[in-house]
Amino acid sequence: MNPHVRLFIPGPGDVEPDVLAAMAQPVQRHYGPEWMAMYGETRTLLQQIFGTANQLFIVPGPASAALEMAMGSLLPIGSKVIVGQNGFFGDRLADLAVAHGLTVVPVTAPIGQRLDPDVLRGVCDAHPDASVVAFVHHETGTTVLNPVQELAAVARAAGRVVVVDAVSSMGGAELSVDHWGIDVCVAAPNKCLEGPAGMAFISVGPRAWDLIDSHAGIGAGWYLNLRTWRRYADEWGAWHPTPVTASSNTLLGILTSLRAIMEVGLSVHIAKYAKAGRAVRDGLGKMGFVPFVPEAFGAPMVTAFHARPEFAVGEFATWLLDERHIAISGGLGDLSGKIFRVGHLGRAASAEYISDLLEAVGAFLRQRGLGGEPPRSGKLQARNKK
Repeated sequence: MNPHVRLFIPGPGDVEPDVLAAMAQPVQRHYGPEWMAMYGETRTLLQQIFGTANQLFIVPGPASAALEMAMGSLLPIGSKVIVGQNGFFGDRLADLAVAHGLTVVPVTAPIGQRLDPDVLRGVCDAHPDASVVAFVHHETGTTVLNPVQELAAVARAAGRVVVVDAVSSMGGAELSVDHWGIDVCVAAPNKCLEGPAGMAFISVGPRAWDLIDSHAGIGAGWYLNLRTWRRYADEWGAWHPTPVTASSNTLLGILTSLRAIMEVGLSVHIAKYAKAGRAVRDGLGKMGFVPFVPEAFGAPMVTAFHARPEFAVGEFATWLLDERHIAISGGLGDLSGKIFRVGHLGRAASAEYISDLLEAVGAFLRQRGLGGEPPRSGKLQARNKK
């Protein structure tokens, strides 16, 4: 049997044994009273975590599918959309828009820097015909945390519908959909919500529905069309609220994790990630690694570090995988070989995982005569449980 590779990547993360046990239960129907009890509780917990009273859909598929739902449903072909681009996933958001026949007006920032609300204000003023603004909260490619609350306020003041990719931030950093004026928000279970991959979550507010209903919706398809999901929720919502078959086992795993999060409290859960991020940055910093972005706007759930001149990122990552069964991630695109990324989400936010990571990195450095005494990681909360 192959050894368990512990995941220190930006997602998915290692999940708790009770999540795995929930997923191993017998398959249930994707409709009917038992399903509706499970589905309804999951949706209610998600609305609490999102901080929204808006309609929320649980969509089988990756988070990119829900982002396509937003881009394809909100605007007809040929429309303009303003997209924040300061990393790999902001660029992907633009690609999704182009794939749906939209014209992208970029709001950019240098790699490793945050999107600037003042720059967004100028772009909104210059493009009054762009009715949607979309941006990423946690730009996983660089580990920058964009100032969503300020960006959303600028977009709303300009009368635009606000779309936020919170795939990598939901549950790991502060975000309040309704309070911050976010019209469409997309998240996933397999990052800071500590569940399995395979589903996506999308909340849709009244201003977004008004925009969707203002055009014919041609080009949005059927499955990834928010009108389809609304119709099934309205007409079939009492017993079969999704237009397709959803995995009961995946949903059981997600529900198990969400219950644990809300049992201890969302604020405590978020604080766990902040503490874990500090431990990783401090520990690797004391061994000579330099963070890629300043702590002031670095993400609490993933940290990027500059490559060291003494060895290649690939060599470092391969050693950790082969010798210690630890997986980290390299840089994406232009940052390939220049940085590596350490995810401290899921079980990787625990004291045990972080201690093992720091010890392994220290062993790698000592083997190459580069010092590397691992510092104490401190007392970290290992799990959101009483």
